[in-house]
Amino acid sequence: MDIEEKKTEFPAFNFVDGELLLVNKPYRWTSFDVVSKIRNAFKPLKLKVGHAGTLDPLATGLLIICTGKLTKKIDEYQAQEKEYTGTMILGATTPSYDMETEVDETYPIDALTEPSIRSACDAFVGEITQFPPAFSALKINGERVYEKARRGETVEMKSRQVTISTFEITRIQLPEVDFRVVCSKGTYIRSLVYDFGRILGNGAYLSKLRRTRSGDFRIEKAFEVMELSGHIKSLKENESL
Repeated sequence: MDIEEKKTEFPAFNFVDGELLLVNKPYRWTSFDVVSKIRNAFKPLKLKVGHAGTLDPLATGLLIICTGKLTKKIDEYQAQEKEYTGTMILGATTPSYDMETEVDETYPIDALTEPSIRSACDAFVGEITQFPPAFSALKINGERVYEKARRGETVEMKSRQVTISTFEITRIQLPEVDFRVVCSKGTYIRSLVYDFGRILGNGAYLSKLRRTRSGDFRIEKAFEVMELSGHIKSLKENESL
């Protein structure tokens, strides 16, 4: 079922005891923006609302929202395997590894071939070491790393071990390359794309990213933020919460 053909009827929610809500995060919204929108829909009812796994503002797709008592299980949901689809641009890099910042270096792509691009994926399947981007939401001494990076400060990032179960190329139309990735919690797709460019002896940055699955939950079952917020408000008006 395509997201445009999703159900129009909502199930009987029990938000206080706890609900797991699948939401399609819009482009340029932060994950906190989504949580805030849902939380505000409940006002004046004070209800715990949280998300299980941050998506960058420039990414879209599946965001798991937990309410009420189910917020205690956020860590459990956040630890589940993730699936993403996206597009990278070969022949250039950006400081943020995506389109948040301007291109800082360019590389010729004439020598790149389809076989070399596809075979480069093999180097990343399994347990790998990667460094989070300097433009990330990680905190150092209580401050978001991206805030330091935007001030031009040099930030030393610590490496982490992540697992890539699947990394496949789905379309090549240089400089664009589409891909699909299945990975463990904590994987930075931006870093994966940056490292992919280095393996090719070239450059790469992320231009599009969509989370399609988290554990057994899929984007096809997700609600749009505004339709879910509107439904919650209608339940409140009808005293059905």
